Amino acid sequence: MAHAFAQSAVLMEKGNVFEAFELGRVFEHHWGRTLRQTEGTLFSTLTLHFNPLHFNLEYARALGHPETPINPMLVFSVVFGLSVEDLSEIGGAFLGVDDLVYGAQVYPDDTLTARSTVVKLRDSGSNPGMGIASWHTEGFNQREERVISFVRTNMVPRRKTT
Repeated sequence: MAHAFAQSAVLMEKGNVFEAFELGRVFEHHWGRTLRQTEGTLFSTLTLHFNPLHFNLEYARALGHPETPINPMLVFSVVFGLSVEDLSEIGGAFLGVDDLVYGAQVYPDDTLTARSTVVKLRDSGSNPGMGIASWHTEGFNQREERVISFVRTNMVPRRKTT
């Protein structure tokens, strides 16, 4: 049975080659992701981020929060992850993040979505089979409040010519 399934499966292309990007092109990344309290607590403890703001409700309330806020590094990871399929899934070196700014606080049960805009494109000086792309990525909660913004840069494979 597994053999029959494997023969009928269709491999879908994912991601984009360098030539698919043009300055100003906007990607509305699909899906979105709802963050739960348990994920926030687990992320904080597994990454040894022992700021009680992210796992102690009474401490968070004493600082004026209605609940324990979601760890900002988890917010970054989720929004970054939402963009991968459209921007960098086919490979290429990750070159960094710039201009990282946090906005509205994220709380348990907030649903995050992401949007990216192509802001810079250039040839790779060291690898003619790659280009270098930068995108401005923004994350939003269900109320359309911006929760994070950053620019990330990746090497992106060029379209193969045969």
